[in-house]
Amino acid sequence: MRIIICGAGQVGQGIARRLSAEGNDVTVIDTQAQLVRTISEDLDVQGIVGHGSHPDVLEQADAANADMLIAVTHADEVNMIACKVGDALFGIPTRIARVRAQSYLQGAWQGIFARENLAIDLVISPEVAVGDMVVDRLSFPGARDVVHFANRQAVALGVLLDEDCPVTGTPLAQLTELFPDLPAVVVAVRRSGKVFIPHRDDELEPGDFIYIITGANSARRVLHILGHEESEAQRIVIAGGGNVGRYVARRLLRERPKARLTIIERHRDKAEALADELGEPHRVAVLSGSALDARVMEEAEAQRAELFLALTNDDKVNLLSTMLARQMGAAHGMSLVSTLDSARMAVPLGIDSWIDPRAVTVSKILQYARGGFLHAIYPVFDDAGELIEAEALQTSPVIGRKLREADMPDGVRIGLIVRGEEIIRATGETEIQPGDNVILFALAEQREQVARLFRVSLEYF
Repeated sequence: MRIIICGAGQVGQGIARRLSAEGNDVTVIDTQAQLVRTISEDLDVQGIVGHGSHPDVLEQADAANADMLIAVTHADEVNMIACKVGDALFGIPTRIARVRAQSYLQGAWQGIFARENLAIDLVISPEVAVGDMVVDRLSFPGARDVVHFANRQAVALGVLLDEDCPVTGTPLAQLTELFPDLPAVVVAVRRSGKVFIPHRDDELEPGDFIYIITGANSARRVLHILGHEESEAQRIVIAGGGNVGRYVARRLLRERPKARLTIIERHRDKAEALADELGEPHRVAVLSGSALDARVMEEAEAQRAELFLALTNDDKVNLLSTMLARQMGAAHGMSLVSTLDSARMAVPLGIDSWIDPRAVTVSKILQYARGGFLHAIYPVFDDAGELIEAEALQTSPVIGRKLREADMPDGVRIGLIVRGEEIIRATGETEIQPGDNVILFALAEQREQVARLFRVSLEYF
């Protein structure tokens, strides 16, 4: 496909890297020459300096022959106008826009994105997507990553195994025998920096970071088996009262009647507005100040927090404030980190869990870009692999054959199959049926093999 990306920031770079690696013809547009130069030198893409919403710039990018336009600049209005121009003047078939301002996304106004108006096929709201992921993580204490699939019927849990994990040293096949009624499959392991798919005779070791796919109703039992019996946090301190912090606070107040929140917001006017918006002064307090100020943190009682959430738009503030909260006595800490370098610092700083807003946005766009047979894509292990939900079509090569006979690539492991309301643990005897939602893990180099397994077979034509 020929794809135009407007915006060469972290999200634009992430999308360009993935889509170009998959053989697409990618052009990136940005007003900052240095960003364009960097992305052109690092990736196999064309770079153009200019405004992505200007017709002459889109013409230079050969928009008339483009299959998709992805607008992810920092300005919502530029993204929306770029999609409109791409449709009205160049007839680009598919248009995706990142929209951050929540006012545009309210139900009463969402008609603005319809074809007769702005003609946007997919609207990505990073703040909502990230906020939902934060709340999902909080619902499964002990998991460092949580990804839902199949309309939330299945879930992938990312768990770091510690020295006290009761299942380490036990072959996976034996664990399956111990819990025959548990729909759960360990699909990937990272050990000493190496990512691999475990076999039935392999044993898990302390220090392993694993992804295990299970039914949503079985997730807490799985965490218990892995040695995590933490209860949901109710006393929570949030650093950052921006779009993400505000969204998370509203959801927690709505969904956790016993929750008590303290929010630290650096700007006084924003803090006052947030306090008025949230109301419920008996359940939430909003403080004006820096989360890096020990006095402010003491006033917020970070030392007594069951969980400290760092949700500002500054990685350094998030990492350092979480480290400070943990040193003061907070039981757990979670942080937003938007760069790989920041993520690598999280564990040494005592941060239990982190979320990459860029990865959340990139995963949703990849899902849309790769076609309708994929319902979800979630990059993991620094893009070394992906968790995928794929729909099995009538013409898929895996249909009607037992998995042990389906010529499954070594770098692909199927975890669960969701068939209507039924959750099926994949074994060698399992047969995939048309319409099944298949939840799997694939190493990065096996993406084409996943497409081969689940796309319409060429023989069908």
